[in-house]
Amino acid sequence: MKVSELTGQDNYFEDFVVGTVMRHARGKTVEALENVLITNLVMNTAQGHFNEHAMLGTPFGHRITFGGVTASLVIGLASQDTAENALAELGLDKIRFKSPVFHGDTLYAYSEVLEIQNADRPDAGVVRFRHWGVNQNDKVVFEGERRVLVKRRSHWGDK
Repeated sequence: MKVSELTGQDNYFEDFVVGTVMRHARGKTVEALENVLITNLVMNTAQGHFNEHAMLGTPFGHRITFGGVTASLVIGLASQDTAENALAELGLDKIRFKSPVFHGDTLYAYSEVLEIQNADRPDAGVVRFRHWGVNQNDKVVFEGERRVLVKRRSHWGDK
């Protein structure tokens, strides 16, 4: 698989090509505060995300990051290249959490363009991406598909 190292934040619908794989430039270290804050904010009661003592006797040995945080971070890391010209998020599918994420892990994101489709409007089209995230050891921690309604340069770009 050929990975594009050169990505950009000015991608319109016309710029996406099926089969393109992007390695997104930024990484993000998961902080304990972020995980606990979001876990509590969404009222997730799974102790594995916020009770260190309860996790001591488990195979993990300590708290793990809530999957919602992991998914949000990976998709957020991809957004500079995939959603700067988004008009709407249309769906998330086939979400899988492949390995646990721990506080202090650094996540990186990749995206593959799976499909491009015309929309029922002339100013945008739909792009379907496969996103995946890896930790600092290149272990896949997340994967999923996302559909985005993206502006067309012919209607929204510099004229």
